[in-house]
Amino acid sequence: MPEVKLSTISKHYDEVIAVDSVNLTVHNGEYVALLGPSGCGKTTTLRIIAGLTLPTEGDVFIDGKHVTYAPPGNRDIGFVFQHFEIFPFWDVWDNVGYGPKLRGLDEIEIEKRVWEALKTTKLTDKADNLPDELNTPELQRVGVARALATGARLMLFDEALGALDPKVKAIFQHELRKIVKKNKLTAIHVTHDQQEAMAIADRIIVMRKGRILQIGKPTELYYKPNDIFIANFLGESNFIEGVVSKVTETGSEIRLRDGSILRTDEKAIKGGRRVIISIRHELLKLQPFERFSALNFIPGKVIGYRFLGDRHSYEVKLDAGEIVGVKEFARAPPPFKLEDPVTVRMDTSLAVLFSYPSNGLAPHLSLE
Repeated sequence: MPEVKLSTISKHYDEVIAVDSVNLTVHNGEYVALLGPSGCGKTTTLRIIAGLTLPTEGDVFIDGKHVTYAPPGNRDIGFVFQHFEIFPFWDVWDNVGYGPKLRGLDEIEIEKRVWEALKTTKLTDKADNLPDELNTPELQRVGVARALATGARLMLFDEALGALDPKVKAIFQHELRKIVKKNKLTAIHVTHDQQEAMAIADRIIVMRKGRILQIGKPTELYYKPNDIFIANFLGESNFIEGVVSKVTETGSEIRLRDGSILRTDEKAIKGGRRVIISIRHELLKLQPFERFSALNFIPGKVIGYRFLGDRHSYEVKLDAGEIVGVKEFARAPPPFKLEDPVTVRMDTSLAVLFSYPSNGLAPHLSLE
């Protein structure tokens, strides 16, 4: 179970900085996800770990060994791509056995490794099939089996589940994690799919514009993001502008533009400061309009609605000016319709406060 360490890794392409001074340690036996929008540097980082791309600056260590300039074949890694990279005229057995053959293993050891890899990925009944006889999930299993058969202890997944439909992906990501943990491997998984990252990883590394913004467990990043971008990228959040009117020992009171007050459990630095309150869609509830003087009850009007199967999804324009999203468990028929006046009750126990950005909110919500 190798440890992977990146020390001040950067990669420049002429004027473009793809990876910018990344420091990262992936521990033995850990399953981590590199998560971020397209162009954030996550795939380039993975390719540097694999030896497929040389860094402009910095060092790569695998299992304590300096491997920055070592070729991929000398790094003891298994690499699984989104597009399978499977030989079309070889059957499953020969595809899976390709890696061990390249390593010069004898036939007995190759047969043992291939058989174990096929059992692990539930492909023993497909050993004689050609790739065009397999469906997409089975092809992805072949890619994983081929990586396992090499005997590598470090597995790298580059958008490996991207070609699967949502239901199949939900099943396969669970199986993939189980394979990694059962075989005591270290895994680094690149994805732009936040739900996939949260379902599969011990820790998530969120990247943007070549830099790491935050590293943490899925629950930490979801409920305690350290950046407005992360609060927006992971899940669905509302962002409400206000001014700190009071700071107490147990939290803060935020005055909105219509005079309404939100009370949060998070303490602001000081009163009078302009802030952004980030609060998840599922932490808001709608009720029939009533003038409340109580904290955390904000008047508004329904301006949008979508039925999501298990949820009603509303858009509500607050009297304070913002448009917020509200998700509630579905009831039939939906209790509110367009133009209905409502009161939004906000559970701010898990709200997060951010200082208002000097360059405005919009740049921090951009997925570029």
